[in-house]
Amino acid sequence: MHRQTGSIIGSQLRQATRTQQKDSQTASQKGLMEGNATLPLFPGNQGNGSCSRDNVLKTVVFPTLYTFLFVAGLALNAVAVWVFFRIPSRSHFIIYLKNVVVADVTMTFTFPFKVLADSNMASIGLRIFVCRVSSVLLYLTMYISILFFGLISIDRCRKTLSPFRGTNAARLTRRKLLSGVIWTVMLGLCLPNMILTSKTPTSRYFKCSDLKTEAGLFWHEVVNHICQVIFWVNLVTVIVCYTLITRELYRSYSRTKSQETRGTTCQASTRKPSRAKRKTNANVFLILAVFFVCFVPFHFARVPYTMSQTRGLFDCKLKLFLFQLKESTLFLTSLNSLLDPVIYFFLCKSFRNTLFKSLQLPAGTCGRLTGQGSESEPGNVEM
Repeated sequence: MHRQTGSIIGSQLRQATRTQQKDSQTASQKGLMEGNATLPLFPGNQGNGSCSRDNVLKTVVFPTLYTFLFVAGLALNAVAVWVFFRIPSRSHFIIYLKNVVVADVTMTFTFPFKVLADSNMASIGLRIFVCRVSSVLLYLTMYISILFFGLISIDRCRKTLSPFRGTNAARLTRRKLLSGVIWTVMLGLCLPNMILTSKTPTSRYFKCSDLKTEAGLFWHEVVNHICQVIFWVNLVTVIVCYTLITRELYRSYSRTKSQETRGTTCQASTRKPSRAKRKTNANVFLILAVFFVCFVPFHFARVPYTMSQTRGLFDCKLKLFLFQLKESTLFLTSLNSLLDPVIYFFLCKSFRNTLFKSLQLPAGTCGRLTGQGSESEPGNVEM
């Protein structure tokens, strides 16, 4: 009887031991899974491995594109710096454009840090630097460029509608002060984004919003809305200004054609300016094309992306989609730093003349490359 009872007790103990070991193993596996679930870049959706941002698009395609953008942009912007700072600041346009050049050069120097961070070749310290400094500078220079292109559009419109209105030292001084105010205000808006990105990462897998304090997330969203206003106001400004410019050029062209039809003398002398005006109309649409291609897609994508980073209203797959959409449109925006020097060449006569003079190219090279004559006229908005 005692032997049978001992056998039963021993069997129960062995079964309890096996159950305990199984539960321990299950708990260990669960703990491992939960521990690994903190690794994806979208915390709060730990069970879905598809939320990881580390795909071919992020780690290979974009780093390759930004590497090309850095090399080509650095070369072209170096030429732009060399040329523009040989041109005296004797007009509003040149003052504005020099600020655009500085913004483009600064943006170009942020690309290598983005390449290293996106390709997972950066250390944790460097990735923190990208979040706190480099990315902030990229967005800062983007909106500074947008602001100055809005001012350039206003200046060109004024020049077209009032071609004989000159400038003076006082006006130039005011434009320089305005430039300084723009840089100061934009730096003031962006500086809290650097200061409030102060958390220490709890894992080597993190995104920039993980480093922001609660105040930092709030300020990031506020700045995003301010930047949206800056963009849309300047886009409307560019469209309105260049619509007015195009209308004025069309009226001038129509008057010229009317004079030719009535048999007015000097027909040969008016033909060339007419071609220049038609070329200028094409240049107007070049500026609009750069704005729409480079800036509009990003600003449609940025608001929902920022909301996905600062609010817990989006599931993991939608966050990943918005991230990829934001990165794709951000590359188009960054492409502006490469396109600006091309725009300088076609729209800025002083830029071309200084460049060709410095390179000691023969006379007439400018006209052959741009399809424009050397003559200037009141209605011409060539920059």
